[in-house]
Order: sequence, then C-alpha cells, then structure tokens
Amino acid sequence: MSGLLHRIDSDESWRREAFPACRDRVFLAHAAVAPVPQVAVRAMNDFNDASATGELDYSEVLLQRMDEVRASAATLLECEGSEIALLGPTSLGLSLVANGIAWQPGDEVVTYLDDYPANVYPWKNLERCGVAVVYLRPDEIGEITPELVRGAITPRTKLLALASCHFLSGYRLDIEAIGELAKEHDILFSLDAIQTAGAFPTPARHVDFLSADSHKWMLGPMTAGVFRVARECQEKLHPSLLGAWNVKSPQFLARDAVDFEPGARRYEPGVLNAQGLVGMQASIDLLTGLGIDAVAQRLLELKAMLCAGLDELGFDILGPREGSAASGITSFTDRNHPERIPALSAELTRRDILTSFRHGRDGTPYIRLSPHFYNTAAEISRVLDSLREA
Repeated sequence: MSGLLHRIDSDESWRREAFPACRDRVFLAHAAVAPVPQVAVRAMNDFNDASATGELDYSEVLLQRMDEVRASAATLLECEGSEIALLGPTSLGLSLVANGIAWQPGDEVVTYLDDYPANVYPWKNLERCGVAVVYLRPDEIGEITPELVRGAITPRTKLLALASCHFLSGYRLDIEAIGELAKEHDILFSLDAIQTAGAFPTPARHVDFLSADSHKWMLGPMTAGVFRVARECQEKLHPSLLGAWNVKSPQFLARDAVDFEPGARRYEPGVLNAQGLVGMQASIDLLTGLGIDAVAQRLLELKAMLCAGLDELGFDILGPREGSAASGITSFTDRNHPERIPALSAELTRRDILTSFRHGRDGTPYIRLSPHFYNTAAEISRVLDSLREA
C-alpha cells in the first residue's frame, strides 16, 4: 500500500483535513459532481490572492502557468501537452468535434443513445447536415464491446463517438481495442472520458479526440476540463469557436486573415477559467503522484466490498463487478420491490451518506455508489449497515 493510502486508512484526522467532504458525511457520488480536496482549494485561493493584488501578468505569466496545467493533464492522459486544450465542460469539447469535422451527406456516426446526453445530442444534431447517426444496441445497459462496435461499422462510418465508462452501469470501454478498430477502418474516434479520467488509466494515444471536465474523478472544479486533439488531427478538426485567444492578433490588432495559434490552443477562443484550472492541476498532480493504477486498484477493492454486501442484502447490481470492464461505479436496485429504492435513497441522504439516484430508460430506479480512493472500508461498512437497518 502506498504511503498516501496508508495514511488515509490510519489517520482519520488528517484524512478529514485533506478531504473536507468526509468530515461530516460519507461522500459516494464522485460520478456526479465531486468535492475538491484541500490541495485544490489552496491552489485556487493562492491564485485568487495573486489576482486580487494585481501580481499576475495576464500575458506571459498566465500563458506559462496554463502550459504547466497542460503538462499535468498530458501526464494523466499519456499524451503531449501541445495536444491539450483547457476547456470544460465535456459537452463543449464534444460539440467542437461535431462542429469542426468536414461532414458529407451520408456520413455515419456510431454512438449509443443511452450514454449520458452530453455524448448524444452533439451527434444527433448532425442529422440536419445529412449525417446518419447509428445507435449501438447492447444486450445490457452500457455494455459496449469491440464486437458490438465492429458490427455497426460500414464503409460510410466516419466517427466513433463513445464514452470511456457508462455513467449508470459502470461498464468500462476497452479503449485500446476500440482505438485499434478505428485505425483498422480509418475511422475517427471521439471519447467522452469524464467517467474514467482520474480513476482508471485513460490513455489518449488510442483516440483522436478526448473530452473531460474535471468535476468528477479528477476531483477538480466544474467548467475546468481538458479537450485533447491528437497532433495529426489538428488540421482535420477546424476550430468552430474563434476569438482573440486562439487566432494570432499581434499587439491585440485583428488581421485580415485567420491564423490559428499552434497546437490545441487553437480550440481556446477566449480567456480561460484560470483559477479553476490551477485547482484542477493540483488535484491531477495528487492523483498522478499516487498513481492511477493504484487509484484504480483501490476503487475495485471498494467495489468488491460493496458488491459482497449488496449481494448479502439481496439487491440486484447493474453492470460488471470485476475485471477489465468494471469501474468505480456500482448501481443497484431491488427488482422485486423497486418502489422501495427512492425511500432508501432518501434514507441514506438523511444519514449523511451522499449517493446518486438514477433511472434506467425502462424506468427502473437505481442508487448509484461511486467512492473515490480517499473513501475507506469503514465508510463502506457504514453504508451497508444503513441499508440493512433501513
């Protein structure tokens, strides 16, 4: 066990100081909007203090600081800093892909209707351009396999638009296998990575476009995020948002030509959410310092505890429990008595256990549990005891 994880398990006072969300509650909703750790709060406060005193030079100093943020994000995603645009929310990056590709009538996009809506509507909107949207139809919620994707590809397929992990079932995509499939067929690959970035390895080298806000598993604030465009795709994806930040304007004077800034900065049209981004960087550095493999292992250990307890209590668990497709998301219901799930969700909240209440397309109610690495076995036991007593 790493030193940080050992301290989390052995020093409760320090854990509550470093992760304020666990002072008065058990927070198990990181797949929704996660709380930021104290290290990110300090980074943002320091930045805001410097802003208040006029110490920041909003040209050279800020550019250098944002390049440092890019470097941290590139470490997390295993790519180059020049491929990172610092944009959130996730839907912004996905929309930039949808709006920046040169589509032709009859082109096809392969996606999944039951993904989170942010990764559905940008592609659905392309139907007005004559693009055909092909929806995958897995046997189980979120179970997007390479075989299923291969079966949907035709000679007209131009883009695969998939999520790295399903937000309800927790089914995790085989990013490498899908990436190889896209290369084999000379197809572009866009990834909504918000449900794995910061929790499980999410190597951007297997995709062409990657979008993820930091407010879930990266433990950053809302609207601070990353949009990665592979270097070889930056001339293929035309920036659909233009401004003084991404078009060269020497001496702040517009020129009679559009000449984009190099690298992924071409997708950043205006000033950035700088204070949020330095908070995001602090959290990313915390995660990569611990090691994403160690984070992933911790999440799967907590999941195993949850699944064992939920089985004992007779609940029905959605999605994979272990293996390469399992994630930090564990959703459960009671198929014999689904009407009790809303009351259970409310009871957990009353007991200061924060979870997420969700529904499947068929109306089935679920309680979604999504702990992060700083949650403990004692907290998991508290959740299971509360369900047992409710």
